[in-house]
Amino acid sequence: MDRKNVYIDEHAYVSNEAIIGENSKIWINSQIRERAQIGRNCIISKDTYIDFDVIIGDNVKIQNGVSVYHGVIIEDDVFVGPNATFTNDFYPRAFSENWSVRNTLIKKGASICANSTIVCGNTIGEYAMVAAGSVVTHDVEPFSLVAGSPARCIGHVCKCGRKLDGKKCPSCGFEIPV
Repeated sequence: MDRKNVYIDEHAYVSNEAIIGENSKIWINSQIRERAQIGRNCIISKDTYIDFDVIIGDNVKIQNGVSVYHGVIIEDDVFVGPNATFTNDFYPRAFSENWSVRNTLIKKGASICANSTIVCGNTIGEYAMVAAGSVVTHDVEPFSLVAGSPARCIGHVCKCGRKLDGKKCPSCGFEIPV
């Protein structure tokens, strides 16, 4: 498979069936499973796991120690902080053969900060931000800032990531459509 201008560390395992977009980087001890799709200009940091059939858009940055399981779709321009994880089954049991994948969608521009857990079946809206250590158990609206366990909306953020007092960002002038 042609992997134009792709960097794959010699200690990473990338399936020959995985699709890796141009100018992406896969760092040490990462595993990319079969049929995973990683877009252009992505950074998959060290010690990450990308399960089979996962779809990752362009310009995504996934930090160290992240696990992205089957059923997760990550759109363009998403940031996933260190040690964040995703689940994919509501009723996990080691002995069960009747498990069912629940899909999770991370929309364009969202940020999932360090040590957050995204419970399956939820959507994180465009440019939303999940604060460090949060546990997301329900959908997150676009431009929302959520925090806690379970995560609750504590405000709104701009495209640039700054917390807002109103609808217009004092830093960049962008007005959020909420």
